[in-house]
Amino acid sequence: MVSLVIGSQWGDEGKGKIIDVLAEKSDYVVRYHGGNNAGHTVIANGKKYPFHLMPSGILHPKTIGIIANGTVLDLDVLISEIDILEKDGYKLKGKLLISDKCHIVLPYHKALDEAYENARGANKLGTTKRGISQTYADKVSYNGIRLYELKNWEEFEKKFKFQAEVKNKILKTFKVKPISIPDELKRYKEYREKLLPYITDTFQILQSSISNHKSILLEGAHGVMLDNDFGSYPFVTGSNIITGGVNTGSGIPVQKIDNVWAVVKAYTSKVGEGPFITEINDAVAEYIREKGAEFGTTTGRPRRIGWLDLEAVKFAVDLTGTTHLAITKADVLSGIKELKVAIGYELNGKKIPHSSCGYLELAKVKPIYKTFKGWEEDLRPIKKFSDLPKTCQEYLKFIEDFLGVKIAIFSTGPAREEYIEL
Repeated sequence: MVSLVIGSQWGDEGKGKIIDVLAEKSDYVVRYHGGNNAGHTVIANGKKYPFHLMPSGILHPKTIGIIANGTVLDLDVLISEIDILEKDGYKLKGKLLISDKCHIVLPYHKALDEAYENARGANKLGTTKRGISQTYADKVSYNGIRLYELKNWEEFEKKFKFQAEVKNKILKTFKVKPISIPDELKRYKEYREKLLPYITDTFQILQSSISNHKSILLEGAHGVMLDNDFGSYPFVTGSNIITGGVNTGSGIPVQKIDNVWAVVKAYTSKVGEGPFITEINDAVAEYIREKGAEFGTTTGRPRRIGWLDLEAVKFAVDLTGTTHLAITKADVLSGIKELKVAIGYELNGKKIPHSSCGYLELAKVKPIYKTFKGWEEDLRPIKKFSDLPKTCQEYLKFIEDFLGVKIAIFSTGPAREEYIEL
C-alpha cells in the first residue's frame, strides 16, 4: 500500500499530525520535495517536535524515514534535527535514509534569497529567506551541488569554489557580505563525516519495498496552492507539491499510489504575500490566530487568517485525485458564533472557477459565502463523530458533500491521540 498525504490549501494544514497518525502502520515514510521552508509539528510522548526536513513519521519504532531525491537539504538544519532526536534516545542509523541525489542548500543560496527579497522592496514575494528557490534554480540550470558531490569530496570542493566565486560577485552587486570559501569548505567537510552513514540509493530501497508489498507513506510539504505550476505563481514555492511530483521527487510511479489524503484545515491560513480571497482582519481572526497558534513553524511569523475556501480546496482535490479527507483544527473554531465558507468566486458579477484565476484575478475576485452556525463545545475530549455538536457535524457533512470525498480522519486537537477515525 502506497499512500500520499498532501496539503490542500496554502500549507500549515496540520499535515505533520496526520502523517504521524498514519505512519504508525507504515514501514516507510518518505519526504519527496521541498526544503526547510516547510515545517511539520508533531507532538509525541508529551514533547513537541518542529520538523523541517526530518520525515514526520520517523518517531514510530518500526517506521523508517526516507528523504528522497526531490528534497533540497540545508545540512545545518538536517544535522540539528538528527542531533535532537539522538539526544532524545532515537537511534537513527539504518532508520534514516537520504538520497545521494538530493541537492544542497548552500550559504550563497540563502544570501541571494535575502538579497533578491530586499531588492524587490514593496513587491517582495514573502519568501522564508531559506534559499529554497535559489537552490531549485541552480538545480535546473545545471549549477546545483548534490549529496553525490559531497560524497566525492574533490568534486564538491571544485564545484563549490566555482559556484561561490560566481555568487559572491552577485552578492557584492547587492552590497551583501560575500561567502568565505575556506570557512565554508571546512564546515562542509565536517558535515560530510556526520552524514555519510545516512546517504544511500533510496530509489532501489523504495522499488524493493513496493515489490515486497511494504507500506509506504509519502509526505507532502507545503500545500497545493503553493505548487510551482498550479499555485498562484509567483507567490508559490520552488517545487511540485501535487501527486505527479511523487514520481520526480522519489522515483515512485504515480500509478503505484493507492490513496491520496488531502489535509483540509477547517479555516484558511497563509504565510507570505499574494492574494488571499477569504482573508479576515478583525477580532475573529485574532481569536483564531491565538487559539490555533498560527505562527510559522519555520519563520515564526504570524499567519494571515481567513475563512475556509472550498472553491480552492475543490480545485486541489480534483487536481491531486484525492481519495480521503483529513479535517484539522475545527477545535480552534469552538466559541465562534457564526462561520463562513467560500463556495465560489465572482469577478465583475460573473462566477469564475479557481482554475481560471491567475494572481491578478485572485486579487479582484469576491468570495461567495455560505454561513453556518458555530458551536461552543470543546472538541478535544470527543471520541465519536455522533457526539460532536450538531452544528459541527453539519459543517463537516457540507465539506464532504461539496468536495465529493469522504472524511476519513477528523482531528479534535493537536496531540497524536486527539482524533476521530471515521
